[in-house]
Order: sequence, then structure tokens, then C-alpha cells
Amino acid sequence: MQMLTFLLCFGFSLSTAFYFHVGEREEKCIIEDIPSDTWITGTFKIQQWDIGRHDFLESAPGLGMFVTVTTYNDEVLLSKLYGPQGTFYFTSHSPGEHFICLESNSTRLVSFGGSKLRIHLDIRVGEHDLDIAIAQAKDKVNEVTFKLEHLIEQIEQIVKEQNYQRVREENFRMTSEDTNSNVLWWAFAQTLIFISVGVFQMKYLKDFFIAKKLV
Repeated sequence: MQMLTFLLCFGFSLSTAFYFHVGEREEKCIIEDIPSDTWITGTFKIQQWDIGRHDFLESAPGLGMFVTVTTYNDEVLLSKLYGPQGTFYFTSHSPGEHFICLESNSTRLVSFGGSKLRIHLDIRVGEHDLDIAIAQAKDKVNEVTFKLEHLIEQIEQIVKEQNYQRVREENFRMTSEDTNSNVLWWAFAQTLIFISVGVFQMKYLKDFFIAKKLV
């Protein structure tokens, strides 16, 4: 099984949508750097390559998608089989890199008829499904209330992301200072070694010349 990993840096973006191509037995993983206690929503759709039409079909009947989400320390947050299209959810428990891996449940090997797939993926960070809430609202007041709550949730997520980035910058600054300090001390140690070697060589040559009665 071949694995290809993407590193996606979204900054303060709360949503991103893209597609990529995989083989039927190929797994691909997306690395998301996520703050703690953050709600993640992912929506995907599989399109299967049609050899006769030389194009992707609108759907991939009979195929499903394994979705696995793990943290940097191998904690499994989600492991579930979905249909050819679906939506998955999970909440981060700690800040850091999260691995979102997708693989079809095809049993065919690529060399024995396995075809190419196009995976559409939309990942939303810190957003709940607003459309469902609005659809269930009984009047305009509830609809406005849901929209305001959604806006507040987005603002809170941006603040949380900013705080997380601030902590990362502080950790990076401390690491850089430690590295610079180590480099400085190593340069100082090298200088002492060079001076010591020079003094030793001068003393050795002086003793050599004295022994040979050249001085």
C-alpha cells in the first residue's frame, strides 16, 4: 500500500476544498495543524475513472471510503467506513498535527483492473453545520439566532487559532535562542581548542629547537 502525505498550511483559514487523484488501493493522508478542543468537519466524494468515456463518473457505485484520523502521538480519534460520499466529524483533544487518511475499500489490485479515483475533500475547521440548524429553525428569529451563534463560533475559532499560533511562535523563538546559544558556546569552545593547540605546537617547537641546540 502506497502512502503519499500532503502538508497543508492554511494559516487562519477555516475552510478549504480541493480534490486529488488516487489509485483504488492507495492511501493518502492530509496533515492538519489544529488547536486543542476544535471541531473539524470533513466532506468527501469519490469519482471513478471510466475507461470508455475517458472521464470521471459522477459517482463511484460499490465503493466506500475508510477515514482514519490520528494525532502525532498515534491516538486514534476516528476510524470508520463510509459510502462513496459522506461527512465525518471529530474534535481535537490536544494541539498539534493531526493525520486525516483516506483509502477506498476496493479489493481490486491496480495491476488487475484497479482504476483511478478522484477524491473531492472539503475540510472545515471549527465550523458546525449551519444549514441543518437553519432548516430546522421555525421562524426568522431562530434563523437569525443560529447565524449569530455561528458567527460567534467563527470568531472564537479565529481567536483560538491566533493564540495557538502565538504559542507556536513563542516555542520557535525559544528553540532559536537555545540553538543560537549552543552555536555561540561551540564557537567559543572551538576558539579555545585552536588556541590550546597553537600554544602546544609553539611550546613543542621551542623544546625541539632547544634540544637540537638550534636556539
